Amino acid sequence: MDTMRECFAAIVSRLLDEDPRLAVVLAEIGKDGFADAARAHPDRVINVGIREQLLVGVGGGLALTGMRPILHTFASFLIERPFEQIKLDFGHQGMGGVLVSAAGSYDWPAGGYTHMAPGDVALLDTLDGWTVHVPGHPDEAETLLRDAAAAGDDSVYVRLSAHTNSAPRDIAPGRFLTVREGRDGVVIAVGPMLENVLAAVEGLDVTVLYATTVRPFDERTLRAATAAGAGAGTGAAGAGAAGTGAGTGAAADVVIVEPYLAGTSTGAVNDTLADRPHRVLGLGIPRRELRRYGTIDEHLAGQGLDPASLRERIAGFLRR
Repeated sequence: MDTMRECFAAIVSRLLDEDPRLAVVLAEIGKDGFADAARAHPDRVINVGIREQLLVGVGGGLALTGMRPILHTFASFLIERPFEQIKLDFGHQGMGGVLVSAAGSYDWPAGGYTHMAPGDVALLDTLDGWTVHVPGHPDEAETLLRDAAAAGDDSVYVRLSAHTNSAPRDIAPGRFLTVREGRDGVVIAVGPMLENVLAAVEGLDVTVLYATTVRPFDERTLRAATAAGAGAGTGAAGAGAAGTGAGTGAAADVVIVEPYLAGTSTGAVNDTLADRPHRVLGLGIPRRELRRYGTIDEHLAGQGLDPASLRERIAGFLRR
């Protein structure tokens, strides 16, 4: 199986052949994957060197000329370091582009905290209008990358990771996928967290939604899932209100498990269910810094995102 980054280089190289509006901007990282594309399209594959603010500035300038720029480097260098340029060169100027990151929250632990970006999605939430895709498998990354490249002049962030699920799902950009249904609550698994979540909730009577697009937030699917659970748990009276997600009087319990900063999407859940009683638990990377670096699995365990830890936290929340 190709990695998400290998998939990214292969797919975008082909898209450069197909769409003369596309341009790729790199900051050293990932340049080897675009060597052939750079020879074929030297004016549309640009490596600015280790200058991340310039990376974003060049992308914004290309967008001003009518191009569709695709920018790539590690998440900490793509979102955190040049955030002012993202805010101004894309947001303030009203330009769109595609930001494609790698390394995520802890993909390369040996690189230390400089190469980790658990706050990237939360940071983009301070800006207006960004679509955020979080694939959980390289095949899903292809689907979401193609959608991002073709998204007119929209601003899109695609968060690639070395942390993946073992198999792809039949996803649709912008929609949550219902993986299983239950009556005692809804658990939203974001991107590569799906398999750990499924292992954690085995034997629990919960609905699991799989989210590979988290912005805009799929309010419709979440409302339908919480309404169905309330209807199943409250008999005929609840069933009559299942279509609206309100009116049963039963509180909806929602857990969202994200591979980045814990609580990043709890506000979106609260807004979705503002008209009905509900409780929300946001699980993800805590704000405390782990200063011991191991494998991805060791970091998952250290952050409480391994199946055993997730089960304890999810089951405890649902029992309360």
